[in-house]
Amino acid sequence: MPDFSDRVPIEPQRVDAPLSKAAIFLVLTIKPEPAALTRVRGVIADIGGLVRAVGFRDLGGRLSCNVGIGSDAWDRLGQSKKPKQLHRFAEIRGAAHTAVATPGDLLFHIRSERVDMCFELERLVLDALGDAVTVADEVQGFRYFDARDLFGFVDGTENPTGRALPLASLIQASDDPDFEGGSYVVVQKYLHNLAAWNALQTSVQEGIIGRTKIDNVELDDASGRKSHKTLATIVDAEGNEHDILRDNMPFGRPGHSEFGTYFIGYARNLWVIEQMLRNMFVGVPEGQYDRILDFSTAMTGSTFFVPSASVLESLGD
Repeated sequence: MPDFSDRVPIEPQRVDAPLSKAAIFLVLTIKPEPAALTRVRGVIADIGGLVRAVGFRDLGGRLSCNVGIGSDAWDRLGQSKKPKQLHRFAEIRGAAHTAVATPGDLLFHIRSERVDMCFELERLVLDALGDAVTVADEVQGFRYFDARDLFGFVDGTENPTGRALPLASLIQASDDPDFEGGSYVVVQKYLHNLAAWNALQTSVQEGIIGRTKIDNVELDDASGRKSHKTLATIVDAEGNEHDILRDNMPFGRPGHSEFGTYFIGYARNLWVIEQMLRNMFVGVPEGQYDRILDFSTAMTGSTFFVPSASVLESLGD
């Protein structure tokens, strides 16, 4: 019988961190100079030190930060191997709506129960990176009432729990042994037309989402048009359902009439999220797209790989 007593357990980043009251989604591009890449290596490899420096001030604040690396950035890091499914986000153009692809080399997904801790960690990260990076996108999210989006519906109901959570969100040794404990993540910033949405009757809204608005009960699709809930449910040819882990958050600036949802999905298999987005934007059957897109426009789209903590640390060598 083989002896596994000396095997060091794989420690993922905090992909499974519980839903928080506040979050920052920071997407950066790395400047082309070699010195910029060297600086980035040092900062991301020691992200744990920055998290501890801020998080120790209030352990109840549950501060965490996941670092994701884009396909082009991974190639620049010169690693001998690459995660099997990592590639750039590919634009998905449907008959009526488009999932756009936008630049992104690094993702910092910062979460905490306290807004000030998120702010402080982001400040320290950007100070450490200095002029090695450019900010491509920055969104400050907040938990809205009882985990609802700005459309008024509960978001993330179908997130896996228990043993199903790591099986859905983390790469297993049998998938890609060099990157066990890692995760693929896709981010998109959606802007909402709340005036148009709120003009709809509640029953129409519920038909689009596929759930009741007040008590979050799942509804059967009516009139032959699939709901958002149905289109976002991925079942393979063998009848197996494939989950992802969402940690979406609302954001907004009422003074600027800006309202939206920041979608972030972690997955063991990138193709699951990609199929979900194709279902939404192209439609099932083709042309019958997700009607939520008539009220919600994708402004960004980027894909990243979130390596295990040990792989992330090794990038500084």
